Amino acid sequence: MRNSTSQIPNPPTLNAIRRCPHCGVASPYLPVKWAGTTKGSDAAFASERHWGAFCCSSCGGVIVAMSNSTTYDADLLDRPDLVFPKTPSAADDIPEVARKFLQQAMDTIHAPDASAVMAGSSVDAMLKAKGLTEGSLYSRIDQALSNGILTQGMADWAHEVRLGSNRPRHADGDNPHVTEEEARQSVDFAEALGNFLFVLTARIQRGIEAAKAAED
Repeated sequence: MRNSTSQIPNPPTLNAIRRCPHCGVASPYLPVKWAGTTKGSDAAFASERHWGAFCCSSCGGVIVAMSNSTTYDADLLDRPDLVFPKTPSAADDIPEVARKFLQQAMDTIHAPDASAVMAGSSVDAMLKAKGLTEGSLYSRIDQALSNGILTQGMADWAHEVRLGSNRPRHADGDNPHVTEEEARQSVDFAEALGNFLFVLTARIQRGIEAAKAAED
């Protein structure tokens, strides 16, 4: 296995990454720090694969990418799953308004107050998509539980995280700002709620349709 950037004529930078998955900076500058090629002994993996470790100039975090060529970007624009770690992305099956808010929450995790507000807006939009439009955000979460839309665990989780400017367990005046860890918890909840309410249902439906198509 080759493992030196000096053996690559023009050491690449990684341009296909919209945001650094470590610090969230937009359009990060990611020069290569290590590059090498591998080839498997199994016939299915006999072709050369090019690996690169790229370092974010803002935070120093490392991103590993795999490509069929040393240019990387052309492959990665079509196959973002070849990048590790992945940049967080809201699922397409989540309704558009909620999805956009959730993506903004993911993108602003380095600005925790903003991220928590966007996470709360995403949850709000998800509940509205389910017909729950009246009352405060947390009262509608309770209504979703009563209506069987949410499980008890999901409702309990919702009341434990910081959504928007609401702080259910503490006085905002004493501790008005959201920590990065709290923001991550809020984003995790919003993403899980979207998966629970919309993504899983859509995947099940696609699975049913695929099974019927296979029978035909």
